[in-house]
Amino acid sequence: MPGVGSSSLKVGSSRGDLTSRDAAAHGNAVANAARPATIAETGELEEMASMRSKLPLLALLLSLAAPAARADVLNIGIAGDPGLLDPARSGNFIDRNVLASLCDKLIDTDPDQHFVPQLATSWEWSPDGLALTLHLRAGVQFQDGTPFDADAVKVNIERDRTMTTSLRKAELRPVTSTEVVDPSTVRLHLSEPAAPLLAFLADRAGMMLSPRAITQLGDDIAAHPVCAGPFSFTERVPQDRIVLDRFPGYWNAKAITIDRIVFRPMTDSSVRLVNLQTGQLQIIDQMSATDVVTVKADPHLQLAQHVAVAYRTLQFNLNHGPRAETPLGKDPRLRMALEKAIDRNAINQVVFEGLFVPNNQAEVPHSLFWNPDHPVPERDLEGAKALLRQAGVQRAAFTLELANTPIDAQIGEVIQAMAREAGFDIKLEQLEANTGNVANLAGNFDVALLTWSGRADPDANVSIWMACNGPFNFGAYCDPKMEALLKEGRESGDTDKRVAIYRKVADRYLADMPQIILFNYTWIWGLSGRVEGFVPNRDGLIRPQGLRLKPQ
Repeated sequence: MPGVGSSSLKVGSSRGDLTSRDAAAHGNAVANAARPATIAETGELEEMASMRSKLPLLALLLSLAAPAARADVLNIGIAGDPGLLDPARSGNFIDRNVLASLCDKLIDTDPDQHFVPQLATSWEWSPDGLALTLHLRAGVQFQDGTPFDADAVKVNIERDRTMTTSLRKAELRPVTSTEVVDPSTVRLHLSEPAAPLLAFLADRAGMMLSPRAITQLGDDIAAHPVCAGPFSFTERVPQDRIVLDRFPGYWNAKAITIDRIVFRPMTDSSVRLVNLQTGQLQIIDQMSATDVVTVKADPHLQLAQHVAVAYRTLQFNLNHGPRAETPLGKDPRLRMALEKAIDRNAINQVVFEGLFVPNNQAEVPHSLFWNPDHPVPERDLEGAKALLRQAGVQRAAFTLELANTPIDAQIGEVIQAMAREAGFDIKLEQLEANTGNVANLAGNFDVALLTWSGRADPDANVSIWMACNGPFNFGAYCDPKMEALLKEGRESGDTDKRVAIYRKVADRYLADMPQIILFNYTWIWGLSGRVEGFVPNRDGLIRPQGLRLKPQ
């Protein structure tokens, strides 16, 4: 199993790419071949005629020998077709991978989720925590030539926090106004201290769109986003490709050597792998753990991986409609019994080849905010049976909602078999993503297997589920003591105090058991041997800065 925060990269030799040069590398190669400037006079008409007859062949040979202008095209296989390419309305992880090449953010994160400057070069909180001042990078322009300045930041923040369809409204709820101090300084005023705001500004709430494009395109900006990132939008063919071209006016142009990126949606991991092997793709993301052996064995491919902040969790319906009125929803002893019946290590070995990280908390094991007083428990079958007896339940039945994917089916079957031994009868129900989301929002579920892609701040990794008004608190868990702790954690800017607070948060949710966190992902990428400069990141995003393609 990889260590926490670890990354690995197996470098192999390069192999030809069958598609990346189709249009670009052959564009101007032979049209302007060198020709002899003059023909030496010999006084012999026949010799001149002979020379003329050989000129076409000479020109052809020279044109073939002349180097073609090479355009580097990076083809990336992604796990599905992204949604709206509008940072304000984006709602899934796949969107973020495309937006990472289109839109720089005010703040970025390094491979281990520490905050680093991007469009903002520095920032500071006011002593009372009610204002965040950001100092902006000079000389930045959007892809339509509009200058990036404090006015542009104000337009974006106000749009994100007030637009009816914005999914960033909850993240920016504490922001009451955006003040333009001067062209290179912007100040966000807050109704209450909100330490997690930095993490949101390091994600889509911090991605800046051109104010001119916002005005001209309105909601249609999702079909042609205009940002301040390294690549500009060129075209999109749904379910087939998204094409981005290098923006020559990018502020950090020296970090970009790729000319074009083509994102190609392929939902089947094995199909992405085949296309990597044949050279049609140079990077594939969210690679199946079962394919790692194949990539390691191929000298023309590379493997990269990093333990993720993303995790999977079982959420219980505790207080949301009629389906919450069950012993499982009302008695934490049954939920604890189910946890004792589950062997997280076995799930990791059977489904993920031992590459993922078993976990029981919302933070990566042994990271700063993870609570060492609650190590990941081993399976305790007898303890599970004892808790059921204490609750006066011989057998407990419920339906487990899963996504309609082979991986979720495997996870569900393993949990089903383990729980049966303890006294649980589980029916598995696989739903399409949108159908499952509708069911969850309506409280039409018993237990749901859910995913969180993770953020750099601990509040963002728990409040979504466990705050009373959390956006993904489908089971309606609401505990006043938890609310008080979460509020205290959000309002503190002292790291040591926050560590103590979020350890208490873990104490609460592990006692109430509104969820059973199962494991953290390990992000796995497959790369062509041509790829250089790839840096695995805990957030799973592919950043184009520093990426290079070796010549074929």
